[in-house]
Amino acid sequence: MSSLAKVPAGSGRMLQPTPVYETYWRFAHARQAVFHRRVRAEPPPWTDDPILASHRFTNAYRAADRVSQFLIRNVLYAGDQAEEEVFFRCLLFKIFNRIDTWEHLEANLGEVSWRGYSFEKYTNVLDHLLGRGHSIYSGAYIMPSPPFGSQRKHRNHLRLLERMMADRVPSKIAKSDSLESVFSLLLSYPSLGRFLAFQFAIDINYSDVCSFSEMDFVVAGPGARDGIRKCFVDSAGLTDEDIVRVVTERAALEFEQRGLAFEDLWGRPLQLIDCQNLFCEVDKYARVAHPECSGASGRTRIKQRFVAASRPLQQWYPPKWHIVLPPSVTGARAASRHHVQLTLMS
Repeated sequence: MSSLAKVPAGSGRMLQPTPVYETYWRFAHARQAVFHRRVRAEPPPWTDDPILASHRFTNAYRAADRVSQFLIRNVLYAGDQAEEEVFFRCLLFKIFNRIDTWEHLEANLGEVSWRGYSFEKYTNVLDHLLGRGHSIYSGAYIMPSPPFGSQRKHRNHLRLLERMMADRVPSKIAKSDSLESVFSLLLSYPSLGRFLAFQFAIDINYSDVCSFSEMDFVVAGPGARDGIRKCFVDSAGLTDEDIVRVVTERAALEFEQRGLAFEDLWGRPLQLIDCQNLFCEVDKYARVAHPECSGASGRTRIKQRFVAASRPLQQWYPPKWHIVLPPSVTGARAASRHHVQLTLMS
């Protein structure tokens, strides 16, 4: 381990990496290569890495993931673009974080909107879905129930959303001066801990309600913290967020030093949120690739197996990112001056 070159972290500090740090960059490169091969409609197999081929990992870029793509195209940029409507749709979708829950709401209520919102109507639809034995929440996040008096978590979450709308949170976010201030505002509400508040801030920031660089601010989640512990012997006195920034800012150099031709997101480099997510994913990957490196969670296996979905999605990115897809990408076309899309089986 001592033979591995230390990583400069600014102010004379040096991070001592473990072999998992090497894996971090090779994993990021390989996972992004899988993404691009699928985008180009290349036939499988998309990788010769047996761990990547058999287990489910999120994309290197958070915005490219299936649920983020649905959020951007079908929730944020579909419908009324008034800030209160975009915020309402965003939070309602992200609370449950399930595409089929959103589609069930639309199928039964028509347009999902704050101006047409009714607690009774929305709870009736969700109650009915639960009564038929369907899950309405994603398993991606742990969603604590807000303290609003109901025995049913989804009812409490609707009350939380009502409270935020009554407090004019959309307007406050639109007037915020930083991504961190959006995070702090969301964090002030019950049941939204640091991880959820940051994830929701990133989701809202995809829209035009606010527009901050994803290099402005980051919060390391539990999985990322475990990944950081596996990648470095110690923190050299840095916070987890400091380490995420160091790694993100070094990304181009780290790929170059390893001779890895990283295919970015059509000109968009990895951002803080992406490298934070990659720490979480390499934590999972290392359970198989580096079983000798145990994390704080104590987990030793990867739960989710990879299964290629048969459902096509149109991939859109926030217009303000100005991503231009090359003509060589199968299915890519400029849908309008407002967005860019491509067909992706994800």
